[in-house]
Amino acid sequence: MSENCLFCKMVAGDIKPDIVFENDRILAFRDIAPQAPIHILIIPKKHFSTLNEIDDPVLLGELVQTAAQLAKAQGIADAGYRTVINCNEQGGQAVYHLHIHLLAGRQMTWPAG
Repeated sequence: MSENCLFCKMVAGDIKPDIVFENDRILAFRDIAPQAPIHILIIPKKHFSTLNEIDDPVLLGELVQTAAQLAKAQGIADAGYRTVINCNEQGGQAVYHLHIHLLAGRQMTWPAG
């Protein structure tokens, strides 16, 4: 856990996000500044600042699998959705705790940002 990390504070219960899924290793919650009608953030409870740091391929797989399961639960799997992991400044990362964005509910465009 990182003391100054916004997402670690959510994992600790100091900040209460709008949780849509939680288990012993993962927390998923609605983004407070959504970029699509459905915008969920999926995080590992263990702190990794960026994708470059994660040393647990099983956990990384669980994060991606959770995104797919949430897409089904939200009723967006068949219509389509986008998953995004931003890494570091030029990758657009704003919060330095590894997270997957699950975006849906509108037509996504390409190229992205």
